[in-house]
Amino acid sequence: MQRVSSFQRQIRGSKGKSLRGTNTKPTIPMAALPLLRWGASSLHAHFSPTPPRRLFSALRQPPAAGRYEPGSRVMLKGMDYPELEKWEQSQGFRPGQAMMLWKCLYGNNVWAHCHNELAGLNKDLRKMISDHADLKALTIKDIITASDGTRKILFSLEDASVIETVVIPSARGRTTVCVSSQVGCAMNCQFCFTGRMGLRKHLSTAEIVEQAVFARKLFSDEFDTITNVVFMGMGEPLHNVDNVIKASSIMVDEQGLQFSPRKVTVSTSGLVPEIKRFLNESNCDLAVSLNATTDEVRDWIMPINRRYNLSMLLGTLREELRLRPKSIVLFEYVMLSGVNDSVDDAKRLTELVHGIPCKINLISFNPHSGSQFKPTPDENIIEFRNMLIQSGLTVMVRLSRGDDQMAACGQLGEPGDYQLPLLRVPEKFQVAL
Repeated sequence: MQRVSSFQRQIRGSKGKSLRGTNTKPTIPMAALPLLRWGASSLHAHFSPTPPRRLFSALRQPPAAGRYEPGSRVMLKGMDYPELEKWEQSQGFRPGQAMMLWKCLYGNNVWAHCHNELAGLNKDLRKMISDHADLKALTIKDIITASDGTRKILFSLEDASVIETVVIPSARGRTTVCVSSQVGCAMNCQFCFTGRMGLRKHLSTAEIVEQAVFARKLFSDEFDTITNVVFMGMGEPLHNVDNVIKASSIMVDEQGLQFSPRKVTVSTSGLVPEIKRFLNESNCDLAVSLNATTDEVRDWIMPINRRYNLSMLLGTLREELRLRPKSIVLFEYVMLSGVNDSVDDAKRLTELVHGIPCKINLISFNPHSGSQFKPTPDENIIEFRNMLIQSGLTVMVRLSRGDDQMAACGQLGEPGDYQLPLLRVPEKFQVAL
């Protein structure tokens, strides 16, 4: 039986409920260089300076994936249903057969990864698919089991890059798959291990969707069904917004994977234009990684704040959610000892989110080798949570899951020999670190 700590008992017995929470040759993509300039003077000898007007060019979107050319091989899991239907018709098959194929990929407990698993399709259709289409975007490299039952799946991509996906079971009958959206990340958040990697590539729609498909195929018998998806793995999801919106729409399709839109959550560090687009185009939930109550601290620990500061970010959420009365945002707040966990921080956080329909998710910092931070003590997290609850906020504490196998929040990825530079610590926080 898994031991329950006094900290866990205090959380579960209170008004604030708990949530559970690559080895490739290191390269530095040009798109990531603008974000490296902060505190990265040592790199200037190796790379030409980036003009100020191109600062944050890393945030420009890549071309949408999933398109197909006549006569070329296609990746089936890169298509939504209308695209799949159109492709099948272009090959001379009737529209009804597209739904049969769709259910082989995502429904009927088949989750097909190879042509031999396309049961129920006629011989001619199976041959056409075998000749012109691929079903599998990922290859399992390893599955690691943490002491609490959390599974970390390492997937190899076609170019030998490696991504990590985490499956988190719960005794309450809810199992969550945490999916990645990029190899590495350009955001350079100072508390995140993935951020040490820099951005290496965006994942395609198929590579994102297949993480959820593999989770269901591998673990549905052991954990019953996979009920929740969180885009909180490697990468900044809204930096890859085209593929993330498309992948999430495939996940919630009522004839496919059938995840409830309320149980698919896409997290962002705060890309304001992409937040607006996501809220207008997707019916899935939004989480915002906040982690600070002043621009001074957020500029340091989350450099994206230098482009979209707290006022702009929270003002956008306040305005956009006013138009969606049934929607709320989940604010994630990683507790960093001596940095963002003071009584004043709790008071400022209450003021910052005023007027925004939200829940607050307090996250215990999970240490890693690329970090200079320390986790806030358990008793301080409880005190911080209680102050927020007393102000009328809905607050949850996310317990660490899988941290003994580097599978917990902020621990995914493998930077290798190269790691992005840590930014200069503001003088008043140097003692805390």
